[in-house]
This record gives sequence, C-alpha cells and structure tokens, in this order.
Amino acid sequence: MSRQSKLSLAVAAASLALLSGAALANEVRVYNWSDYIAPDTLEKFTEQTGIRVIYDVYDSNEVLDAAMLSGRSGYDVVVPSNHYLTRQVSAGVYQELDHDKLPNMANLNPELMDDLEFIDPGSRHSIPYMWGTNGIGYNVERVTEILGEDAPVDSWALIFDPEVTTALKEGGCGISMLDSGDEMLSPAMAYLGLSPLSEETADLEAAGDLIAAVRDNITYFHSSRYISDLANGDICVAAGYSGDIFQAADRAEEAGRDFTIAYSIPKEGAALWFDMMAIPADAPNPDNAHAFINFILEPEVAAAITEYVVYANPNVAANEFLDPDILNDTSIYPDQEVMDNLYVAEEKPLAVQRVRTRTWNRVKSGI
Repeated sequence: MSRQSKLSLAVAAASLALLSGAALANEVRVYNWSDYIAPDTLEKFTEQTGIRVIYDVYDSNEVLDAAMLSGRSGYDVVVPSNHYLTRQVSAGVYQELDHDKLPNMANLNPELMDDLEFIDPGSRHSIPYMWGTNGIGYNVERVTEILGEDAPVDSWALIFDPEVTTALKEGGCGISMLDSGDEMLSPAMAYLGLSPLSEETADLEAAGDLIAAVRDNITYFHSSRYISDLANGDICVAAGYSGDIFQAADRAEEAGRDFTIAYSIPKEGAALWFDMMAIPADAPNPDNAHAFINFILEPEVAAAITEYVVYANPNVAANEFLDPDILNDTSIYPDQEVMDNLYVAEEKPLAVQRVRTRTWNRVKSGI
C-alpha cells in the first residue's frame, strides 16, 4: 500500500471517529423500568435540548443488577431501587453527580430527601425518580364473586393462604407474583408475623415454604405482564407495584371492561421503595445524563410522568401541576398512618442474599 493510500485511510478513520464522537455527544442512553415514563417525555427532552434518547427497559432489579455489575452497561442513566443502589454504589459502579449541573434539585421535597439520607448520603450518586409501595391488585367483582363480601382483600392472605388461593384458582381466577425473591419473600415473612427485613435463614426458609405451599395455585411469576393481564381480565389477583396496578385499573376503565381493578396495601405491612436515577461510572455521555436528570426534575415534567404512570414523585414543586385526585389519594401518596405500616428494604449481606436467591429458586422451580 502506498504512503498516500495509508494517509488517506488514516484521514478517513479519523473522520469516522470524529463523526462517531459527534453522534455520541448528541445522545443519551437511558435504561429504565418498563411502563415508567409519560409518552411524550423523551420527545420533549429532545425538543428542549437537541439530545436524542436511546431508551431501553427492564422489569426487575435483578436484570439491572446483572448489567451494572458486568462493568460495561453502555448506559448513561439507570434507575435502580434503593436497596440495590446502595450495594451497587459500594461496588463502584456509579460516578458522583455534579450538583452544579442539576439546579432543579431545588424542587425536591426536603423532608423526603432527609429520609433518603440513609440510602445515599448527600445525594452523591443518585436522585429520586419515583416512589411507591408494593401491594395487591385485584378484580373486585371476580374476587367478591368467588370469595364473598368478606374476601381478605386487605391482607396478604389473598396471595399466600392456600385455602384462599385454591378457591380463586378453582373459580377460574388467575394469580400472579412478582418474579423477584426480594419482592416476595419479605411480604411472606410479614404475613407470618416475622420481620419482613429479617436476615435469619430460618425466617427466609419459612417464607419460601409459605410460597411453595401455594405454588400450584400461582398462574405465573412476572414483574410486568400482570399490568395488561389484570386490565384484560386474564388474571384477577396480582402482587405488584402500586403504580402498575393503577395503570391496569385505568386501562380496564378506558377499555370499558365490566369490572373494576382495585389496589390494597396489606395490613400485615408492605414495602415502601424509591427508584433512584444514577449515572454509571463508565457512562459514555455523563453531561447529557446530567441534562436528562435535570429535565426529569422540572415540575411539569415530573407531574406529567406521575399522572401517566400513577407513581408518586419526589418533586414538591410538581404538586401544583398534579390532578388533586392523585395528590390526595392515600394509595399513591400515603398518609402517616399508612406510612407507619410500611418498611423500606435494605441492602443485604452477600451471604443473606445467597440464601434469598437459593430459596426463591427452590420456590419457583417447585422443588
């Protein structure tokens, strides 16, 4: 090859690199939960900033955890739940945020931010996106028809009691559980009268035994499918995330279904969680990531997301843009009495996590 040809190839390669860099600088890669953003949020962000969004979704913390701990996620913004974030921060997978690039942090609820100090002191690595509870979504008419007016809709019995779940199954009522040991073993322990945050092997195994006893009555384990299935009447009871259940209820109503989907926070206790926006340590576009997070913190943007996904947001300045029916709904924004009966999942030692994983795998496989 001639010297001139080599020079031409070198110039071409350099030009491609520059073009690639320019394209990279004009995009942000976001990895978020499924069904968790308003339909026009990304479009509005691009209109305001000129930055294109590449948007992928997952439906469990375990999926995101595997991507982050691989060391090369390829994303600029991810949204882990609080108890996964703390472990991931310890593993060094997130970079520290530049608060000077996040002026809209001023819109965040100061009381809520104080409560989040134990998760990420000083918000060094994360900013809250949305928050909510875990509970039970159910088809009011079908459950009442099968179990009667005194159906235990205020209790985890609707999911964990063998007699109740057998009756539901025999009545043609499908039941789903979240496909996550972290999400299902804790409420099982709460139902048994144990601490939902227990790290004792015996307690975790007891929770596993409880779920195993109803395993044959469970239609499937999945962390997002239940939204459409509840809305369509394909199942009538689901352990799920609060906003997902409300989305199912809205879809059923919009479709003119002859049934109502309701949400219950069980009396035995339920999880209160926070999903946190964070920037991976190897994010290709950290400046664009900051721009995206700051955009989400705009009051009208946060309000629009809440009204679509029906999850509470941490943005106190967004309250004036929210439908009062949402803001005053204690299933979405719990009052103190409800809050007192909730627990926040915490990071577990590796040995405890192994027991949880082993127990959950046993339950799911039916061994």
